[in-house]
Amino acid sequence: MSEFSFSELPSADLVVDATYVGGTGGNIGDDPISRLLPVGNAGGIRTAGKSGPPRALVLVTSGEHLDWPDEFDPEAGVLTYFGDNRQGGRGLHDTPRRGNAHLRDVFATAASAEGRPRIPPIFGFAKSGKGRAYRFLGLFVPGDWRGTSDDGLVAIWRTVSGVRFQNYRARFTALDIATIPRSWADSIVRGGPPVDFPGSGPLKRWKAGGAVEPLLAPRTRRMRSRLEQLPDSARDIKLLATIRAHFAPKPHLFEGFAIEIARLFLSSVDTLEGTRPSRDGGRDGIGTFRLGSGDGSIVIDFALEAKCYAASNGVGVRELSRLISRIRHRQFGVLVATSYLDQQAYSELKEDGHPIVVITARDIARVLNEHDYPRPPQFRDWLERRYPTT
Repeated sequence: MSEFSFSELPSADLVVDATYVGGTGGNIGDDPISRLLPVGNAGGIRTAGKSGPPRALVLVTSGEHLDWPDEFDPEAGVLTYFGDNRQGGRGLHDTPRRGNAHLRDVFATAASAEGRPRIPPIFGFAKSGKGRAYRFLGLFVPGDWRGTSDDGLVAIWRTVSGVRFQNYRARFTALDIATIPRSWADSIVRGGPPVDFPGSGPLKRWKAGGAVEPLLAPRTRRMRSRLEQLPDSARDIKLLATIRAHFAPKPHLFEGFAIEIARLFLSSVDTLEGTRPSRDGGRDGIGTFRLGSGDGSIVIDFALEAKCYAASNGVGVRELSRLISRIRHRQFGVLVATSYLDQQAYSELKEDGHPIVVITARDIARVLNEHDYPRPPQFRDWLERRYPTT
């Protein structure tokens, strides 16, 4: 992975997944992003230009705000980013740096093909390692190429210290552009005319009304490690611990929660319901999954297995074999676990080509975050109301 030192920043190109190292002065002047682009040296949503519409928009995520879990999916090229209204007592767009207002304007302008040429370049950066180093995520356009325009920018409600307020959840797609020449970035953010550069085709075609060309990066490994299946933030670790503690007195109730998770994870589930404990046939849930839409669609049956395990207790070969044995011809299985699938079971699953969807602890946290479920400690109260154990 490329790395640029603090002294190299004034002339460095913007290279996807390159790291840009901050200074060592021990103050805010160590910020590397403001040396790469003429934007402020603080804040999550930064702009270039002092008057009028911004000439560039920079989205910076540190991963430190546990209640606002920004997330970048490198496989799909999609950045989920939360706005800057993070406390009660003011309107959605009344933030000191006007970050939410900029998000609103960008998505409103991008809603029509005619507005796309006016969209400023959107650069994404994520905290990388210690100090003030940041990784360049890419050049983005508004919206999630996998979904509809309606879910690109959504105002969501939150409660902090008993005060309700709204903030934005925005989704952006990284364009299939590996390197942004420094000369192009300097020209654009200083108000120069738009010009082409080697590899700029995806941006040029999108601004002309074409489809988004996302930067996709499929995994080279087919199996996830144990750490890749477990949550990696303090907030998500606490979320999974809350789930395990809630269902510990009555583990069978976790099956209903697992069904809810599976519905979120598999967006095209047609039907899904739990089985009676005495007649489950070794399955915790049975359902149907619809492929296509309308009269031309088909429905596939599947079975679900739910495991509410401690983070240190992986799902092994025996448990996985139980689910596999219940799957008939032209069916598939879904495993929902609050821990992980151990390496031997994962290896056999992949080598034998069994049609099993694996939903682990990290996946559970991700879908709960994406669908705006309550955050701890409110999440504990929500579980008690929805799945009472007393």
